[in-house]
Amino acid sequence: MGFGVPELVLELDGRTWTLDVSRSYTLGRDPRSDLVCNDGRVSWRHATIRHAERGWVIEDQGSTNGTFVHGQRVQQSQVGPGTTVTLGNATDGPRLSFSGGTPVAASGPEAYAAQQAAQPAPAPQPQAQAPAPAFQQSAPPQYAPPPQAPPAPAQPYPPQHGGVPPQAQSGGWPQQQPAPQYIPPQQPPAAGQPVQPGQGDRSPTTFHQLALGRVMRIGRALENELVVTDLQVSRLHAEFRAHPDGRYEIVDLGSHNGTYVNGQPIQRHLLGPNDIVGVGHSTFRLVGDRLEEFVDTGAVSFSARRLSVTVPHGKTTKTILKDVSFGVPEKSLIGVIGPSGSGKSTLLRALTGYRPADQGEVLYDNRNLYKQFAELRQRIGLVPQDDILHKELQVRTALRYAAKLRFPGDTATAEREARIDEVLRELKLDIHADKKVTSLSGGQRKRVSVALELLTKPSLIFLDEPTSGLDPGMDRDVMKLLRGLADDGRTVLVVTHSVAELALCDKLLVMAPGGSVAYFGPPDEALTFFGYDNWADVFSAFENYRDYDWSGRWRGSQHYQTYAAHLDAAAPQAAHYIPYQAARPPKPQGWGSQLVTLVRRYLSVIFSDRGFIGLMVVLPAVLGVVSILVPAEHGLGPGNAPAFSNKDAGTILMILAVGACFAGSANSVRELIKERVIYERERAVGLSRSAYLMSKVIVLGVITALQGAIICGIGFAPRTMPAEGVILKSHPGWEMTLVIMAFGITSMMVGLIISALVKTAEKTMPLLVMFAIVQIVFTGILFQLYGKPGVEQLSWLMPARWAVAGTGVTANLNVLLPWDPTHKTSDALWKHTAGAWTLDIAVLLLMAVLCGVVVARLLRRHEPEVMRK
Repeated sequence: MGFGVPELVLELDGRTWTLDVSRSYTLGRDPRSDLVCNDGRVSWRHATIRHAERGWVIEDQGSTNGTFVHGQRVQQSQVGPGTTVTLGNATDGPRLSFSGGTPVAASGPEAYAAQQAAQPAPAPQPQAQAPAPAFQQSAPPQYAPPPQAPPAPAQPYPPQHGGVPPQAQSGGWPQQQPAPQYIPPQQPPAAGQPVQPGQGDRSPTTFHQLALGRVMRIGRALENELVVTDLQVSRLHAEFRAHPDGRYEIVDLGSHNGTYVNGQPIQRHLLGPNDIVGVGHSTFRLVGDRLEEFVDTGAVSFSARRLSVTVPHGKTTKTILKDVSFGVPEKSLIGVIGPSGSGKSTLLRALTGYRPADQGEVLYDNRNLYKQFAELRQRIGLVPQDDILHKELQVRTALRYAAKLRFPGDTATAEREARIDEVLRELKLDIHADKKVTSLSGGQRKRVSVALELLTKPSLIFLDEPTSGLDPGMDRDVMKLLRGLADDGRTVLVVTHSVAELALCDKLLVMAPGGSVAYFGPPDEALTFFGYDNWADVFSAFENYRDYDWSGRWRGSQHYQTYAAHLDAAAPQAAHYIPYQAARPPKPQGWGSQLVTLVRRYLSVIFSDRGFIGLMVVLPAVLGVVSILVPAEHGLGPGNAPAFSNKDAGTILMILAVGACFAGSANSVRELIKERVIYERERAVGLSRSAYLMSKVIVLGVITALQGAIICGIGFAPRTMPAEGVILKSHPGWEMTLVIMAFGITSMMVGLIISALVKTAEKTMPLLVMFAIVQIVFTGILFQLYGKPGVEQLSWLMPARWAVAGTGVTANLNVLLPWDPTHKTSDALWKHTAGAWTLDIAVLLLMAVLCGVVVARLLRRHEPEVMRK
């Protein structure tokens, strides 16, 4: 045993550490790192330093901006006394300086190489004269740089309290040293050029060798040559084919979520040297005959460059988002605040691609989101302000249905259950898994909404007002949850009105009235930047000085130079138009499979609500009983006609029809409006519009038909039926019941139109009442409709006209209730013939189909805008 391996002394940000050869050290922005460096150019987990056989080694861990040794970017390099390493930028990035220390006992394999041992050690730094103790593995010390004071404002503050801001009154703005300049990870490629991960960006996760004439199959199943453990990937997803002539081709094998080349979906494609293949969370690049794989583990940067949105405003246009630029490194939590009308919701929709900006770029890890939307949308999660879940279901049940809809159809139940359990544990919801969502607190419900998004492991998560309506304690819990999501390897952006927990954010974006940026930077420097002690005063200033150039003040500040100036360097350009085929979401399941899942989920929601089940039974029963109160001495039959009250027969049929109208429309009038947020989000991740609508039609149609049968069963029970029907000769009661059921289903479809048309649930009931009253007027019972030009033709548009006519055919109302006693004329729709009955019920069903088409068109209004083009 001899002294062959010297300890290494590392200097960073004015601090020194003596490194122990018996362990390795992590370096990055993560507070749990052994060596913490709070610089925007440093990745969350940037690099590791360890001792190998030939000496000390620094190894880059796939950082965004790179590790540089003597000015050259490296993946792995030996370091020793005299070595200089910079992080994030070769010129002015954070600098690591290495010097020699006291040798420690080591033997042959652990000794430094002879050439390193021969190098003279540089003069020790002053701090090294009393070196800090070597790190201990159990509790490594962490270093955070001292906080810097915020920069002085570059422009005068709006007049207040005599025209002088508080800080100016008290002796001026605090001074500060210039903040370190943030360097963007990499400038985006020129228009039309694909981004190539791994070239100046990230290092490949792994390599695969392609042989000429061979096929390499990609998928989730173990029998594939290239196994991708990602539930977004099908079991047999795609394959690389190496042709004998040296060309390579990627072929999709009918995957559920698609295969992409340069962000666009393909079926088969001959690969060029710059093509990037996307499969799930992995991307591949062909370099010669070697396939480089890059796995998106969540460590992604995100930036917006000069985003602007304009909307029509009378004969002109109005700008609601103006030149918004900001950039955030990987695994960060970004807060967005601002007064009403500052464009926060518009910004969120532009950042997610739901409503692309008219100008500017959104860069997901240096990839243009708008150009590669079809692929990148699968890596983005969005939690709207309203909960995206059915509150009647248990937590685990809600997640099961979400996983069934979002994962490929070939995903095994065990795989889905394992992912659900993983998400429940991560969000600490496992103890609430069997509780109904309605029984959870507001903060816990928001966790369930986040859990739905985490099922597919998004790298970037957006949240819109997640703390709205929560008390301060729940507000803190939700913000801590988001902080934890960022620390665990995701980039999180949250739009919020709450300012109590902004200190948990890494960066804060403050929007000014008019949709421009008023501030972007560390949250603890924001109030000093504005010159106020609290956010209430800042928001009051926004309101009182709406015409002040808040954006100009921001652009003249040192914070702008530090955090956003580089993003504004390029001239604004028109945003890339997202073609319709790229905007259409992939369908994780086939149409039939989605329909079955949606029907099962809808039934689960209904049977979980006992109040709704009771109402479905009581409502038709009450309506049926009401019809019994109308007297009819000899029932509905034509027997003993001279003593029969003709008016009562028509009234009975009208009550039965209107009862079915109320029941059917009441069943559906709230169904779409209450699920609007759920539908919009699920549609964006692959839900079929027609499958969703058909699930409503099937379930509600069956319920409405049963209610129609109950109404008629009660209403006809004490009556004497007609002698015979025109279709079902010996069952005239069933013949009339079928018409009432068809009318109920048509009314249910009208209710869906109302539900898809209105903006709030409160507007549904007035429209429902109006619809029912109009139907009563046009039944043909209250006054004569036929033979009156204009009125008769208008009545043909009313379902009640055909419904009462259908029952009137069987009851022979032309005899029981003749509007012309001389029988010179009669209502053609009431003729006691099979043709008249068939026409009446066929028109009812045709109206139902047409209503379905209208509902489908109206549903498009509630989808992401990129899917409406």
